[in-house]
Amino acid sequence: MKITVSTHKVSGYRATLRTAKQLAESAARLVNRSVPGSMPDVQITLTNARGLAELATTAEAELAGGVDKRVRDREERHAARGACNVDGRAVPLADGSVLVLINVDRNDSPGEFAITLVHELVHAMQFSRKGVRERIIRDRRDTFKVERQSRRQARENERCHDDEEREAYGREYLADQIVPGARAA
Repeated sequence: MKITVSTHKVSGYRATLRTAKQLAESAARLVNRSVPGSMPDVQITLTNARGLAELATTAEAELAGGVDKRVRDREERHAARGACNVDGRAVPLADGSVLVLINVDRNDSPGEFAITLVHELVHAMQFSRKGVRERIIRDRRDTFKVERQSRRQARENERCHDDEEREAYGREYLADQIVPGARAA
């Protein structure tokens, strides 16, 4: 379990980067102890909404493999439209690690940052479970029009995604152990 923290297309966030490095190790240990699965190597990247959409789409296209540039650009535009309302995103990478993207514009305080970080690290743990990574790859290949999935597989993916989100929201209380009073803010 290796945790790296960096920035992408943001300047003037040195204090936020320092805070992120401090919180990341303790959050990873805490989530690793309380969530079933194993913690993969995690790359945490602090970025803005535009960078979040760009990096997430690039990582997902690499995961899907064989993506047409026009389809990739369309998906990036689609992701950019909704990225301003997203606090963070976890994306599995082709090498088995996980890219966690944090929107610094949406996480103003250390408490909000801790909640988002715990939520996304729970998703990172979920990616290590049996069948999850393959299901996500299948869904990404369908999204990027590389290989269609059946309606049954799409429904299964949607149901599992909802269950995973419920679990991640349910574990956000762990942020209080990293930053006391994080959920009260």
